[in-house]
Amino acid sequence: MTPRRFKARTLAFAALALTLVLSGCGRNMYDQPRAEALESSRFFADGAASQALPEGVISRERGSIDPSYFSGMGDAGFATELPFELTEEVLVRGQERYNIYCSMCHNYDGSGGGVVVQKGFVPPASFHEQRLLDSGVGYFYNAITNGFGRMYSYASRIPVEDRWAIAAYVKAMQLSQNATVDDIPEEVLENLRSTAGEVR
Repeated sequence: MTPRRFKARTLAFAALALTLVLSGCGRNMYDQPRAEALESSRFFADGAASQALPEGVISRERGSIDPSYFSGMGDAGFATELPFELTEEVLVRGQERYNIYCSMCHNYDGSGGGVVVQKGFVPPASFHEQRLLDSGVGYFYNAITNGFGRMYSYASRIPVEDRWAIAAYVKAMQLSQNATVDDIPEEVLENLRSTAGEVR
């Protein structure tokens, strides 16, 4: 084979390889047909592109989760306990999120006299009303998730864990504003008494 023919074959092979490579570099993988959230679809009988997960699906991230984790509702109504351990970090996170999303209406102390209320907005109920003091943590989680009265749903704005943290913080705030001496643990009370004696 002459050097000229070898060079011609090499160029032809390189051109063919380049053509195959470039044909695969299109945006067809990026621009492939897909359904966006809340879009309609003729594929499904109900006409919605977004479908509920089949029964029995287990989260890869969290494993099997009780449905009350996402609804705040248990078998006997609103959940009365957090679905995870209550820690100082959870309450600090709840306070931070409450201050960002809730305080402008509910105020920092839960009284319902936030800054938008001071500007003329209809005040929400005080968290210190008896019916709300008697409500479980799931009630507040559910209200954040689904909205209540003039308050719209925060489900798309606040992640599930933060909604539970806010609900826990609201219950802690209620306790802080309505606590009595009987609510103080005995060892803490003894420490306070001894400290008060030292100050005198």
